[in-house]
Amino acid sequence: MSGKALLDRLNVSRETIQRLEIFDSVIRKWNPKINLVSRSSLDQLWTRHIADSVQVFRCVDTPGHWVDIGSGGGFPGLVIALLAADEAPEMRVTLIESDQRKSAFLRTAARECGASITVLSERIEKAPSQLADVLSARALAGLDDLLGFAERHLAADGIAVFPKGENWKKEVDNARQRWRFEAETAKSLTEPEAVILKIRGVERV
Repeated sequence: MSGKALLDRLNVSRETIQRLEIFDSVIRKWNPKINLVSRSSLDQLWTRHIADSVQVFRCVDTPGHWVDIGSGGGFPGLVIALLAADEAPEMRVTLIESDQRKSAFLRTAARECGASITVLSERIEKAPSQLADVLSARALAGLDDLLGFAERHLAADGIAVFPKGENWKKEVDNARQRWRFEAETAKSLTEPEAVILKIRGVERV
């Protein structure tokens, strides 16, 4: 299924698709300079990156404050902000990205696409605690490390959403050696063996 067909299945509005098309052009303009996505995946941008990010937004209820960590090229954080611009304009979106050039890209892309975001150009473990209702991260780190970030930035009753590949069960088992948490999964629409982990109640063992 093509990326845009997936977006139709995920109920993405025409207005949001127009914003995403602008985002596509900004990524292609910046990518040769700062390598936001691999060259090999650029041709599959709408499936591998955009639709993959949209399904993260769709798997939880709209929160008051969404925080995306290690935002890089804007997946899923900036895509979530673009969805929120039309569907949940009252939602706050904060992106944490330590790379200054990628932070500049995120601010530029948000401005050109008409999204409202806050970008913190800091290391995740040094940034002020965000008390996020939803915390997301994509292709950033193993689950064990991600739960450490969740401990710092997630509100007590918040939910973490982490897309994970085919080895997700092993990551969950490894993480349970150091952490207590509740986990449920949502099946990925873009990769057959992948899931989105939805995690609550993170505590150290």
